[in-house]
Amino acid sequence: MPLSEHEQRLLEQIEQALYAEDPKFASIYQGNDVRSHYRRRVVRATIGLIIGLGVLLAGVVIPLIPLGVAGFVVMLAAVSFGVASWQRMTGHRMTVSRERSAPGRTTTKVSKRSVMQRLEDRWQRRQDER
Repeated sequence: MPLSEHEQRLLEQIEQALYAEDPKFASIYQGNDVRSHYRRRVVRATIGLIIGLGVLLAGVVIPLIPLGVAGFVVMLAAVSFGVASWQRMTGHRMTVSRERSAPGRTTTKVSKRSVMQRLEDRWQRRQDER
């Protein structure tokens, strides 16, 4: 959603005040694209995944269970970090809806409408074929 003219003017005033107050700090963030930041995070997560895989394999080759577990934990953390960064970079997020199942209880349910719709369509096609 684009900013209104008033909001754009306020943002420009804030930027000018920042440049006037601390030009060194402002020059660090000038021209940086948010996607390049998340792209670097995805690359770091990939490197972490490779390192975790190496530690996991080392734990398997040298029969040290804690080393293998540590490698798995590093891989898991790298994958979750990378997926979160990838979702922010591309703008694709998993939608979560909150439903009330009982008075006072709120449950979190991942929206699966498209999956359920596809399953219902398959079922309907199978019934039509018979």
